[in-house]
Amino acid sequence: MPNDTPTVGIVSLGCPKALVDSERILTKLRSQGYAVSPDYDGADVVIVNTCGFLDSAKEESLEAIGEAIAENGRVIVTGCLGVEESRIRDQFPDVLSVTGPHQYEAVVGAVNEAVPPRHDPFVDLVPPEGLRLTPRHYAYLKISEGCNNRCTFCIIPQIRGDLVSRPADRVLMEAEKLVKAGVKELLVISQDTSAYGVDLKYEERKYKERTVKTRFFDLSKELGELGVWVRMHYVYPYPHVDEVIPLMADGKVLPYLDIPFQHASPNVLKAMRRPAHAEKTLERIRRWRDICPDLAIRSTFIVGFPGETDEDFESLLDFVADADIDRVGCFRYEPVEGAKSNELPGAVPDDVTEERWAALMEAAQEVSAARLQTKVGREIDVIIDSVDGDGATGRTVWDAPEIDGSVFIPHEDDLTPGDIVRARVVKASEYDLEADLA
Repeated sequence: MPNDTPTVGIVSLGCPKALVDSERILTKLRSQGYAVSPDYDGADVVIVNTCGFLDSAKEESLEAIGEAIAENGRVIVTGCLGVEESRIRDQFPDVLSVTGPHQYEAVVGAVNEAVPPRHDPFVDLVPPEGLRLTPRHYAYLKISEGCNNRCTFCIIPQIRGDLVSRPADRVLMEAEKLVKAGVKELLVISQDTSAYGVDLKYEERKYKERTVKTRFFDLSKELGELGVWVRMHYVYPYPHVDEVIPLMADGKVLPYLDIPFQHASPNVLKAMRRPAHAEKTLERIRRWRDICPDLAIRSTFIVGFPGETDEDFESLLDFVADADIDRVGCFRYEPVEGAKSNELPGAVPDDVTEERWAALMEAAQEVSAARLQTKVGREIDVIIDSVDGDGATGRTVWDAPEIDGSVFIPHEDDLTPGDIVRARVVKASEYDLEADLA
């Protein structure tokens, strides 16, 4: 790059959906001729893409803004916390611009104003799939924005609005570009993946001279024909999810579902306004595993929710064990400004919440260890994420990057990230596997 090329740095916080927003912003800026700086010193301006889901996340975002101002001085703020502009400006009056989530053009405009672009079409090249912040071999594929659910603990609809699905043809064209660029794994994300298309009344779109409905099953089926790993995240256990399980059994879609159950007690689920019932969910999971025995389920739960009794918590422990939840994430409940749950009676003491968190994680660890032990002796596919002098580290079809377990293959340092290899499992721990190349 020439010495006078304008440069931009970015700090991306929060969930994968926010990471995709950051990628879109960088892609647009790169097409205008901006270079991307890996540190504060080399950037003419710094974008901080914030998270505002929990109060702890808001504090982390404010700390990141403060650090960027201290280290660079020229800061543009966007993302979920951006909806609280006055709070940001009260603490950091020198920020150049503040915008809310997925306001890409406003962010780009703010960068253009702060540091005018220097564009040279013969030098500034952007790959067709755009710029990404993930490794080359996997990518997040965001299929919708917003959410129609009104869970009492969540303010996402207030921040990101109601569900807005991307038409199926556009999603599939993006997926195809990513695969052509070398992506081996597509991680499908949204706020409510199984509700995909309901806002568009499942409209039909033309894709490669055929008609495709903007619908969860139809999209899954089409993605399954691209010849790469397809992993589903943020899937609510609605009845129509049943249709996708045979695709997993046939190897078209990975046998993996990330389902945010949040709890199992009917009383707590009602207080949360969650669309689920533990007994019916257990029946559904058993039917799924009858069709696809290798199905892995990841979920997140909240302990210490207002009104949660000892009996409610025990029912949650029973559910995790009875449903054989492979991967568990657990949040300690915390009030979020603007959430309806703040008005609920029966606050759970912090020490009780902490005890329940520890007990749930211990129970989940036991389930995970037992599930992984059944993999010992099997030959499995592993996608390689990293390689060093000790060997290669990768993931199975049952593990998403950064949040689930890993597979370590010792002494194999000639593999390359993105390779999908066949390996025999020789050892299992609570969360991870060790294997040899088959």
